[in-house]
Amino acid sequence: MRKVVLYIAMSLDGYIADSHGGVEWLKGQGNDEENIDTYSEFVENIDTVLMGWNTYHQIVTELSPTEWVYRDLTSYVFTHNKDCSTKQICFTNENPIDLLKTLKPQNGKDIWICGGANLIGQLMCENIIDRYYISVMPVLLGRGIRLFGEFPNQQELRLVKTQSYNGIVELIYECK
Repeated sequence: MRKVVLYIAMSLDGYIADSHGGVEWLKGQGNDEENIDTYSEFVENIDTVLMGWNTYHQIVTELSPTEWVYRDLTSYVFTHNKDCSTKQICFTNENPIDLLKTLKPQNGKDIWICGGANLIGQLMCENIIDRYYISVMPVLLGRGIRLFGEFPNQQELRLVKTQSYNGIVELIYECK
């Protein structure tokens, strides 16, 4: 069965965006030559990406306005907007839990939860995330959008791997 995987970066104090929704702080402490490309290795095992509207909007307006960066993946965007789906992007107002219950048993690679906090919170409440890839960035924001809000039940995790480079610490956990 396919795994549901959260792959995301956060500040040391637990934020995925600053108080204005910005992510300009997503960088290491040195220059880019010191970075390791863990994304390419990660995405080899992914064929589907899920995200909320705010994450989608930030990608197409700020991070990559000229091309869809996940063109090789099937993308689902959860929204109440009436956008027209394309071959690459499916806009849906379906309950994310219901969609994952449909997608998870299908043949394919793993399913990536790209963001945002609202979607992640819904999935955590149902304990549906199987693996957590969290890159902790060398910055303290003090406020903004928290990665983990409140959720009803404690979730036990098992540390699978750690690595650090350029001031960034990557943590990989699986649910017990």
